[in-house]
Amino acid sequence: MNRLKNLLAIFSAFFLLTQIAAAEQPNFITVASTTSTANSGLFKYLLPKFTDKTDIEVRVVAVGTGQAVRLARKGDADVLFVHHRPSEDKFVADGFGEKRYDVMYNDFVIIGPKEDPAKIKGCKSPTEALSAVKAAGLPFASRGDDSGTNKRELAIWKAAGVGKDALTGEWYRATGSGMGATLNIAASMGAYTLSDRGTWISFKNKADLAILCEGHASLFNPYGVIAVSSKKFPHVKEDLANKFVNWLVSPEGQKLIGEYKVNGQQLFTPNAK
Repeated sequence: MNRLKNLLAIFSAFFLLTQIAAAEQPNFITVASTTSTANSGLFKYLLPKFTDKTDIEVRVVAVGTGQAVRLARKGDADVLFVHHRPSEDKFVADGFGEKRYDVMYNDFVIIGPKEDPAKIKGCKSPTEALSAVKAAGLPFASRGDDSGTNKRELAIWKAAGVGKDALTGEWYRATGSGMGATLNIAASMGAYTLSDRGTWISFKNKADLAILCEGHASLFNPYGVIAVSSKKFPHVKEDLANKFVNWLVSPEGQKLIGEYKVNGQQLFTPNAK
């Protein structure tokens, strides 16, 4: 009898300790996202408001879209929040997430030196603009990192009849870096580059750079969010992830996204349906 009591006491103590340990573990989710959502300052502004409301901490891994998708495909994130629709749709089609939700959009812009030696200011289309840069042999700084921005840049080159194999030589510099670092390199080189508008507005070292091409339909830049499926990865926190997703697309989350501004300029337009 005494032995049974001792075993029950040990079990009760162990159970109590595990409950205390669990209580001390903060509720958190990991979000695989893009450098643009981080560099623009959106997450720094938005995420504390979500945590205050739900007591769920959000830990962001800010990388290029391609790398973010790969992380989520390995089950190393609870949420995928990126801006390359084909990759997002394939992620869902392959069973890694149940549903993609529209969250917000902005656009891409072509940046270059204010004196504009390629003469692309007021361009009719991004393809014509990039073709003019290449024809003149002027420097172009590419992220070269498989990000959503890099994917869009390569799509524009392809539409201009320039394949990936032709993007070589001294004039074309693949930085392998995020948008902020690539803009810094473009500023130091006097190079042209493609940027998302949000990062450009937040970027402080504009030097002699300016927006030279904007407003074309092919520069539209939508962002989507997907909770990673617990059917695929039982360890992911799908319930917490869905709370974050639902908050982003709720009237409250959408209002906050629309209100986020830098220097009086709105960086993202909410578009959850």
